[in-house]
Amino acid sequence: MNQTLRRFGPSVRKLLRTLLGSAQGASVETLCEALGVTHNAVRQHLTALIHAGWVERGHARQSGGRPQLRYVLTEAGRELFPRNYAMITTGILDHLYASVGPAGVQAMLTGLGRELGSTAAQRAHGGDADETAQALAAQLDALGYEAQAVKRDGETQIEAYNCVFHALARAHPEICRFDLAFMEAASRRKVQHLECIVRGGGACRFRLAERSEGE
Repeated sequence: MNQTLRRFGPSVRKLLRTLLGSAQGASVETLCEALGVTHNAVRQHLTALIHAGWVERGHARQSGGRPQLRYVLTEAGRELFPRNYAMITTGILDHLYASVGPAGVQAMLTGLGRELGSTAAQRAHGGDADETAQALAAQLDALGYEAQAVKRDGETQIEAYNCVFHALARAHPEICRFDLAFMEAASRRKVQHLECIVRGGGACRFRLAERSEGE
């Protein structure tokens, strides 16, 4: 269970689960019946959840009388529920290793990183190394890496404090090939991996090479 979801009382968790299972949203009346509580209690819960950004007002639907307002989960609200990506993705990788072998998997990861990095190139491709590092750090941060550009040893480097592939990388260290391929395609520079969280580092730290002639 998501740690945020765990902090809620049973009524709020049941309300959220009811909305999760209601593709078209649910009315206050429906939520009252599901939770076995009063209208006021449901409305108080909804007000707090809307304020937090986990629930929003949907479209009103006709129900014999006047249209009833429906409430739906936002994308942030759906993310409160656990999704075991790591287990599923590890299973997929294990299957690929058995099917195409280590070299094939590494080639696929590199190709995927390059493909996705190319789509980010216009946003992460700056002028000098400092500008490019700043733009690339912003791209990684948007992907969940908790990244920033920092001055270290007289140059701008990129530090990422959240390895989004942490569980995978412990079993398959070559997953880092995706990160490097993404960064090189997005920045159009060679990238050196200086420090790695999975290998005991305090952060994943990267240095961008100077641009080659003609690039």
